[in-house]
Amino acid sequence: MAKISLIVNGNPVTANVDSRTLLVQFLRENLRLTGTHVGCDTSQCGACVVHLDGKAVKSCTTLAVMADGHEVKTIEGLAADGAPLHPMQEAFREHHGLQCGFCTPGMIMTAIDIVHRKGNELDDHTIREELEGNLCRCTGYQNIVASISAGAKAMAKSDLA
Repeated sequence: MAKISLIVNGNPVTANVDSRTLLVQFLRENLRLTGTHVGCDTSQCGACVVHLDGKAVKSCTTLAVMADGHEVKTIEGLAADGAPLHPMQEAFREHHGLQCGFCTPGMIMTAIDIVHRKGNELDDHTIREELEGNLCRCTGYQNIVASISAGAKAMAKSDLA
């Protein structure tokens, strides 16, 4: 067992975990943050994307011990209960960027990372290229791309970004 201490969604967390525990398992099973999904366990689908120190990572191939001393943000950490949605979440809602919703948390976390790295004015080609590691089996991506474009613009005007 390894003792880890990290900040998850702004809250300090300390736990003893098996050194082989994946970050996605720790978040879902230990902390009950089930918005981070397990889709493939091989880093192919992106359903498990979270932010580690502000950068998007696939939590299904990141060990929980690797997050020791770091900050993790999950989809649950974007907007507090009862608070307004994060601009990217709102854009996905407004522009119908989801169907079944399974990929949506990873898509949103990836989208926010794209904006932080590439800026608020994103063309469709850039968005599609940057989504290469995120799979959706339902939407055909057009509404996801439109959602990310709108969310990026909204993030420029928001203090929640």
